[in-house]
Amino acid sequence: MAFPLYASAIGVRRGSFAALLMPAGDAALKVMGEPCYVVGSNLAVRTRRKGREVFVWKDKTIEVTPELLEELARFSADLAALMAA
Repeated sequence: MAFPLYASAIGVRRGSFAALLMPAGDAALKVMGEPCYVVGSNLAVRTRRKGREVFVWKDKTIEVTPELLEELARFSADLAALMAA
């Protein structure tokens, strides 16, 4: 998947989450930053607002729920396993 703001990166997405991959040598890739929640076709950041954890992209805010954290953890773990293989 392509993310226009990150044209030089390779985007991978599963469900509500995505990650950016960058070249790391001739035959390897590395994850750029951390996996993110996808809002529309943009990557949201995870932050705290008014004491609550939220994913934010511009004026859109999505509350971080236990279910989303579980999905993020599975996505991150699966991605890490694929990158290590």
